[in-house]
Amino acid sequence: MHPDTLSALVNDLGIPTIASRVSAIRQHVLEMPAPVVADALGYHQVTTAKLAAQAGGTWSRYASGDHTRSPVGWVPQGTGNS
Repeated sequence: MHPDTLSALVNDLGIPTIASRVSAIRQHVLEMPAPVVADALGYHQVTTAKLAAQAGGTWSRYASGDHTRSPVGWVPQGTGNS
């Protein structure tokens, strides 16, 4: 089924599809950082950042990037092996 056809059927039932879509995206940006939601759903990061701000998201201090690497010069302390 084509998305436009499905959208028309859902609208005929009285369910506003645009409002439902925005509501779902807002819920996602409350649960995870806006850049992650943007990448996962194919939205622009500015769009998801605006929705996160409107929804009162708390991911404003999220540092995007590669979190698998340690900072230069960082040495773990107290690993429990000594």
